[in-house]
Amino acid sequence: MRLGLALGYWGRGPDAGHVPPAREAERLGYDSGRTAESWSSDAFTPLTWIAAHTSRIRLGTAVAQMAARSPAATAMHALTLDHLSGGRLLLGLGLSGPQVVEGWYGRPFPKSPLTATREYVDVVRQVLRREAPVELDGRFHALPYRCPDATGLGGPLKSVTHPLRPRLPVLLGAEGPRNVAQTARIAGRLPLHWAPSRPEVYGDVVRELPEGFLVAAMARVKVCDDVAEGLLPVKAMLGFYIGGMGHAARNFHAGLMARMGYAAEARRIQELFLAGRRKEAVPAVPDAFADEISLVGPRERIAERLRSWRAGPVTDLLALSPDPRTLRVLAELNG
Repeated sequence: MRLGLALGYWGRGPDAGHVPPAREAERLGYDSGRTAESWSSDAFTPLTWIAAHTSRIRLGTAVAQMAARSPAATAMHALTLDHLSGGRLLLGLGLSGPQVVEGWYGRPFPKSPLTATREYVDVVRQVLRREAPVELDGRFHALPYRCPDATGLGGPLKSVTHPLRPRLPVLLGAEGPRNVAQTARIAGRLPLHWAPSRPEVYGDVVRELPEGFLVAAMARVKVCDDVAEGLLPVKAMLGFYIGGMGHAARNFHAGLMARMGYAAEARRIQELFLAGRRKEAVPAVPDAFADEISLVGPRERIAERLRSWRAGPVTDLLALSPDPRTLRVLAELNG
C-alpha cells in the first residue's frame, strides 16, 4: 500500500503550508500529494506550485469537480500539468452534489449522474489518447455541440499538444454502490470515507476488482495519546460534510453514513447543522464512526489498525495530516 498526502483546499485565504509538507512527504518516500476543491481554491493551480517545488512525488487532484470545467478543459489542464511535472499527474474527478453544481457552478445537476460521469471520462480519455478528433454523441457532453442553438459550424478537433502520457491515470470520487460498480469499469476510485471493516457498503464489486485497480482512500491520521481529542478534527469534517455539504433531501455523505449503520445519527447531524446549530452538530457525530474511518491514537494503536487497511483493496492511503511527526511515523509503520 502506497502512502499519499492529502492537502485539501484553501480556507479563508491562501494556504502557505502546502509546499513544506509536500516536500517532507517526498523526502519520506510518500508516493503522491493531492489537492482538492469545493467552492474555494481550485485544485490545479496549487498542484502546479507544488510541482515546481518537488521532483519525484506524484501530483493528484482529489478531487477536481466535473461541473467546474468541460471535459475537454479538464483534459487540457491534465495534459499541461503532466508535461510540466514530467509525467507525475494523477487525475481525480468528482461529480459533487446538486447544491454545489447548481448553487455554485450554475449548471443543472444531471438527472442521470452515471451517464454524465461516463461521458465526461470518455471525452477526457479521447483527448489524452489523441488517436482521432474528439467526437461523442452524448446526452450531457456532445462534441461537436449539436443542440438547437448551435451554429452548425463546429467540427471535431484533436489536441494540438501531444499528451505526454495517453493513459494518464484517472480516478473517480464514488460512494454509492452503482457509482462504485461503474467506476470499477472505467477508472480508479477515490473513496472519501473508507472503513476497512465495512467494504460491503460499497457493493459486491469491491470484492471483485480488476487487477491493478487503484483505490486511493483518504483518512485523517494523527499520532497522539488522547484518541478522543485526536478525533475532534474528524468529527468537525464529518459534521460539515454530512450536515452542510449537500441538501437535506440529497446528501451523498449522509447516505453513506446511513448505509454504515448510523442513519439516525446522520439525520440528527443534518437537523442541527441546517438549523444553524453547528456547534451542536459536531459533538453529535459518533466517536465510533469517526474512529473507523481514521487512524488516530498512539503509535501502537495506529500500527494495529493499519494492518486492516493493508489487508483490503486500498492501494493508496491518502493521509490528511500536515503534522511532520505523524507523516514520519506513518512512513515507518508502512515500511
